[in-house]
Amino acid sequence: MLDVHRLRVLRAVAEHGSFNRAAAALLLTPSAVSQHVAALERSVGHPVAVRSPRGVTLTEAGRLLVEAAEAISAELDQVRHAIDRLAAVRQRLTLATFTSGGRHLLPEALPRFVAAYPEVELTVLEAEPEAALAMVRGGGADLAVAYAFDGPLPLPPGVAWTPLLDDPLWLVLPPGHPLAGREALGPDELGAARWVLGCLRTEAFLRRYAEQAGFELRVAASTTDYFFAQTLVGAGVGVALVPQVCLAPPAGCTSVRVEPPVPPRHIGLLGPIRRRAQPYAQALADALRAAAAPAAGAPVPAGARGAAEAEGTTRAMGTTGPAGATGVAGTTGVMGTVRATGNSGATTSAGATRAMGTKGPAGATNAMGARGSTGAAGAAGPMGAARAMVTTGPAGGTVTTGPEGATGAEVAAEAAE
Repeated sequence: MLDVHRLRVLRAVAEHGSFNRAAAALLLTPSAVSQHVAALERSVGHPVAVRSPRGVTLTEAGRLLVEAAEAISAELDQVRHAIDRLAAVRQRLTLATFTSGGRHLLPEALPRFVAAYPEVELTVLEAEPEAALAMVRGGGADLAVAYAFDGPLPLPPGVAWTPLLDDPLWLVLPPGHPLAGREALGPDELGAARWVLGCLRTEAFLRRYAEQAGFELRVAASTTDYFFAQTLVGAGVGVALVPQVCLAPPAGCTSVRVEPPVPPRHIGLLGPIRRRAQPYAQALADALRAAAAPAAGAPVPAGARGAAEAEGTTRAMGTTGPAGATGVAGTTGVMGTVRATGNSGATTSAGATRAMGTKGPAGATNAMGARGSTGAAGAAGPMGAARAMVTTGPAGGTVTTGPEGATGAEVAAEAAE
């Protein structure tokens, strides 16, 4: 049988690249580290590490063991946090999120969750995607709102990604820019401009794009805040590439949509794949998905070009247009949910009316505790909040949503044993 402590030692050797540095990190002697690795090699019957003047190199067997060690360590960390929660007076739940995603989704999702589960002590931590991923894997966060530009984040074993919405990119131009009247632009058409960067990932994305398009990226300012970046654009410092949920161009600036094939920013939920259900984490995931559904078709701020802004114009993601205008009939929205068309009430992903007291497709009122959803039977969820009995799942099938066993898309894919 493999010894967990020896796996931990091998993991430290792989991380630090030498027996001596691993020994210092583990507060052991180099001799003790060497003995643990030798014992591990005897137990598996294969060499796991090769020493050389340049350090230590793992064999294929060693790399497999390190992957197992990381998965085991993450599982043990999650168990430790779960046990800590058992001893707590109140149930605890931790959500990690990046700034603009939290600013956009949490104001709608959290009041809904807190009202339904007042017994839960909710903690929200700000974290960029890589840090959030490590927190979820290690048990430091139950869920995380994260993003990626070129597809979902590379996921380690035991962590699932559930898409929430695609966040299109827009070009923000300063007052008087000669291309401000265009309906759409490619970043290469602004190759000669100086750029204001709103985050490090935008810079990496733009540099790859510039290299492929054959222009040199000239950076005028680099920030970690898209809203500050747009302020700098308004001051004439340069142009910026900004995700739609962050669009807030200053007066005089123009937002122009980006031409394909530039991909959007993908926003999703990270959660551990648990063997036992965690109802509170599932309920929070449900609230975040419900908040993301109307956000995916939200109107673009004033001053943007290329958006469907006219009265009665069809909006993206199958949502209804202003004043009951018809959306795309039967169009599938976020997570495969089919949205209603031509109704006076904006609908969420479960088909329930979005605003409290707003009349939904069936004419019912969606006040807290009332049956106002468009799903079958309009069954009441936790704490009397109205929920739909049937929603459309990721593959177009139906899943039952209830207070304790609700299933969402695979984040927090918490199927009971």
